[in-house]
Amino acid sequence: MAQPSEARSSAAAEGVRRTEVAVGILIREEDGALLLTSRPQGKVRAGWWEFPGGKLEAGESVEQALRRELQEELGITIDNCLPWHVTTHDYEHAQVRLHWCKVTRWQGQLQMREGQSMAWQQLPLQVRPVLEGAMPALQWLAQERGLPFDAGIYAPPSGA
Repeated sequence: MAQPSEARSSAAAEGVRRTEVAVGILIREEDGALLLTSRPQGKVRAGWWEFPGGKLEAGESVEQALRRELQEELGITIDNCLPWHVTTHDYEHAQVRLHWCKVTRWQGQLQMREGQSMAWQQLPLQVRPVLEGAMPALQWLAQERGLPFDAGIYAPPSGA
């Protein structure tokens, strides 16, 4: 597994505590498509696309948090949680440490329980904009698949 990539920012330099987040990259076995969900109304960056997951609660492991979050958000029970990489990203509203896990098997029908939208996507993704914290994972997925990667295509339109 890769080592965390630590990007420094003024907030990180000031010792601001990072939020630990479990992120699931759901990969559909038959075609390798990736599941992305939109951030629901009422959340920061509503409408932006991301991989599903959420914050670790006190005493939870990454796998426990991911299982809980995907049940709460999507109504599925995951069969596997394959730790992949850890990255950090400093947003203006939060500093997060993202624990990326691949998920290739789950049970249940996908239900968007938080009012979010979902999209099965091939690379390059067609949904926009995508949260900046997802760029390293998208780059690694592109490399694994022998595809070029351009983070700029996922940014919001100018003035948005």
